[in-house]
Amino acid sequence: MKHYYVEATIIALGIVLFGTFIQNSLNRFVNKERVVTVKGLSEREFPADKVIWPLIYKELGNNPADICQSLERKNAVLVSFLKSQGLSEAEVSVNAPEVKDRFADSWSQENITNRYVATSVIIVTSSQVELVRRIMQKQAELMKMGIALITEEYGKNIVKYEFTKLNDIKPEMVEESTKNARATAEKFAKDSDSQLGKIRRATQGQFTITDRDNNTPHIKNVRVVSTIEYYIKD
Repeated sequence: MKHYYVEATIIALGIVLFGTFIQNSLNRFVNKERVVTVKGLSEREFPADKVIWPLIYKELGNNPADICQSLERKNAVLVSFLKSQGLSEAEVSVNAPEVKDRFADSWSQENITNRYVATSVIIVTSSQVELVRRIMQKQAELMKMGIALITEEYGKNIVKYEFTKLNDIKPEMVEESTKNARATAEKFAKDSDSQLGKIRRATQGQFTITDRDNNTPHIKNVRVVSTIEYYIKD
């Protein structure tokens, strides 16, 4: 009888210990999986450090030779003007003109007085953004020389501004977004009477570069959002 009593006691004790082990394991698992997911933003403005300015104008006529001579003369005037304003030869590129025969693709030729349309494109690519912007303000001088530049295409400004130093600012902005995310997580933990634990998972969003607004495309808005998941503990 005593033998069965001892065995029953051992079995009961084993069940209690096993139950305690299971309970502790469940508690650790539950506590371990208590998490909070937060986002941290870093957003800054930077001036563009590169500008691409296509100087586009058109010539109309019926004699290809005359159009060619006019293009050569006006291109020379444009290049000379740009250099006189402080741009180097390396910053100015003259593209081959695009010529369109309006008789070749028109269903009706009755109202066409100029058979050929030639489009000339001279591209300024420069890191001297402010200098180029000042030159743009002098387009009236070119009109006095008989050159009318096209400033928009399909309702959009054809000038492009770029920010090329993203790699230089990435580390600092990622650090800032991470700090902002942690501050939010700490506030959440404090409000819920908990403590913030270690990072469970972190994801860095893509950097985006956009114009500050339609009127200041030469000012760029750089933005990144980091998503971080923290453990929460009592």
